[in-house]
Amino acid sequence: MYIWGGGWNEEDTGAGVEATRLGLAPAWVEFTSQQDSSYDYEDHLYEIHNGLDCSGFVGWVLYNTFEHEDGKDGYVALSGELPSDLAQKGWGKLIPAAKIDSYEPGDILGNEGHIYIVLGEMEDGSVLLVHSSPPGVQISGTPTPNGDLSSQAILLANSIMSERYTAWSEKYPNHTVDLSYLQGYDQFRWDPSILTDVHGLKKMPTDSRMDYLFSSLEN
Repeated sequence: MYIWGGGWNEEDTGAGVEATRLGLAPAWVEFTSQQDSSYDYEDHLYEIHNGLDCSGFVGWVLYNTFEHEDGKDGYVALSGELPSDLAQKGWGKLIPAAKIDSYEPGDILGNEGHIYIVLGEMEDGSVLLVHSSPPGVQISGTPTPNGDLSSQAILLANSIMSERYTAWSEKYPNHTVDLSYLQGYDQFRWDPSILTDVHGLKKMPTDSRMDYLFSSLEN
């Protein structure tokens, strides 16, 4: 579930214990199972062990991508700072919002209010993404750049969530984000020597890429 402050430590200075572990924290699973369609994150502010906020989620994903044991230094940072922090480490490049001309899987988009990870750009210019946003972590789709809400990304997000995360989607059926997700976010793009693509995922159409990823998880 989306928890304001989730993934951060008690001091609110960096990654907490859940964001520096491999896999799902048992507390997340238990808390999520107790929620219904009326879930309101404002009733659970700073219950930091029960879920993740947007930057906590991205930090946890990075930890599970690069680390091989629990308890090492984490990757959680403010949503408006993490893209530039990653670029300053030499792990890729920062592209200001005004200069973004494409979206690739793995791109991290952030501003002072939110951060998300790109899963793919569709032929109509809409973007499939994953993020933690009320009520919780989910795959969502943007409109097209001209604001069309019948975009390919929204259709694909709805299909994935309803077919693969049925119980969640029945409780929380909205998998659409607004046009602001394509505006006003700086973009971090990985250096391919840091985040390699040994399976050629970037060359796949987004729907095929998602099928491949889910098939890998199931196997």
